[in-house]
Amino acid sequence: MNTKGIIFDLDGTMVDNMMVHHKAWQAKLLEMGLALTLEEVREQIHGVNEEILRRLFGDRFNSEEIQFHAADKEKRYRDIFLPELKLINGLDQILSSLYRSDVTMGIGTAAPRENLDFVLDQLDIRKYFSAALHAGDVSIGKPNPEIFLKVAERMQISPENCIVFEDSPTGAEAAYRAGCRSVIVTTTHNPSEFQHLSNIIKFIDDYTTLDPYEL
Repeated sequence: MNTKGIIFDLDGTMVDNMMVHHKAWQAKLLEMGLALTLEEVREQIHGVNEEILRRLFGDRFNSEEIQFHAADKEKRYRDIFLPELKLINGLDQILSSLYRSDVTMGIGTAAPRENLDFVLDQLDIRKYFSAALHAGDVSIGKPNPEIFLKVAERMQISPENCIVFEDSPTGAEAAYRAGCRSVIVTTTHNPSEFQHLSNIIKFIDDYTTLDPYEL
């Protein structure tokens, strides 16, 4: 199958930040009256922040309060992560190689715009991507495939000709439902957690052993 486009998830896929997110969520939820262990956070907290908070708290908070808490959690994350912000090992070389080879690349993330801009601008990598969509660009979060379908459309490439790099079962399922093949970066989840999905072509610890021509 001909690969014409590469779509990257952001958190846990381009930057190894999921434990920072988990700790920021744990502290924020405790402040809101919900005590979860880090393992419970890892298992339960995924997707768009507003959807997460509504799922956990129902109608306890109004829309304005939900938006405040969602944004406050992300500001905490950025403040904590900034001193250690970097691409996952080997990704800078992969991006440069694919860019020189005129491979079209995009980003489809459940993160808010502020977090996407934080990574793209702090690391000066925006030039590599012809499309970069975030939580505000979709009406339904992963595992709904909307984000990847929209990125592929923006890239003007059919989803079946795209490979999605993901780190979570939820994201990999979204790629599957979009008709994309997936490469899984095992920063957060074990390969055994993806056994129900048939679209996965490779598992990698980081990008140092990945040959872009394999894609």
